[in-house]
Amino acid sequence: MLTQSTLETSRLILRPLTRADAPSIQTVASIREIADTMISIPHPYPDGEAERYISKQLAEFEDGHSVTFVIEHKFDRVFSGLIEIRDIEQEHSQAELSFWLAVEARGQGYMSEALKPVLRFAFEDLGLNRLCAYHMVRNPASGKVLQKNGFVQEGLLRQRVRKWGVFEDVALLAILRRDWQGKAA
Repeated sequence: MLTQSTLETSRLILRPLTRADAPSIQTVASIREIADTMISIPHPYPDGEAERYISKQLAEFEDGHSVTFVIEHKFDRVFSGLIEIRDIEQEHSQAELSFWLAVEARGQGYMSEALKPVLRFAFEDLGLNRLCAYHMVRNPASGKVLQKNGFVQEGLLRQRVRKWGVFEDVALLAILRRDWQGKAA
């Protein structure tokens, strides 16, 4: 069974997802700019979708397949986004990383700051060997955050997803435990 603690940085608290987060998720995920470059967030964001998402994530956590952290500002506890380690495969010691930030939290280095303890959690607490992440090619900011934190592009998945009727290319990046250990040293 997975365990999850609260992680802290100098400016952020990364805490377990709870049902009480539904209103914040519903409000922030309803903004078109959030859905625009997220593969799995619809727009308009349907009423009740946040509750459904939370129920799914909590069940996935109970089954040992996913861990979701809420990203909050440390001093005012304002909801700023989510970061997930999902599709955890114990047999192959790998998982997928997914994240998004509220529009007003972008461009301030929060995601890079959040990734550091989350990567430590993934490799040390979960014992993973490999963590992959995807981003739409037209969202280079996500790719830059990943690369800045040791992820290496492994491929380009041409027209991998369809977003609002348009097929989108998606980059695949990954980091291995040994790469992270070398970067963290």
